[in-house]
Amino acid sequence: MYIIDGIAYAGEPVEGIEVSRARYVGERVLLVTFSTGETRLFDASCLLSMPAFEPLEDEDVLKDFRLEHGIMTWCDGDIDIAPEELYERSFEYQQVA
Repeated sequence: MYIIDGIAYAGEPVEGIEVSRARYVGERVLLVTFSTGETRLFDASCLLSMPAFEPLEDEDVLKDFRLEHGIMTWCDGDIDIAPEELYERSFEYQQVA
């Protein structure tokens, strides 16, 4: 566990990885850009079997995220996912020119 600005996060921080930008693209998929410069696709369906992420079944809730200190959060910070976990569960994205 680690604490940033009084907020406790599970796991251990991985230096250099933060979420820089994200946008919802549809069907539970988010396009996420990391501080490494990589942009990756994240399918949030993989989280829905875990009780802590059940509210994200509602697509309106899933779309309503915020980035706080490089960490993706939902429900006013009640739900979050560590950037390193988000990275590990995401897939390479190749933008077609």
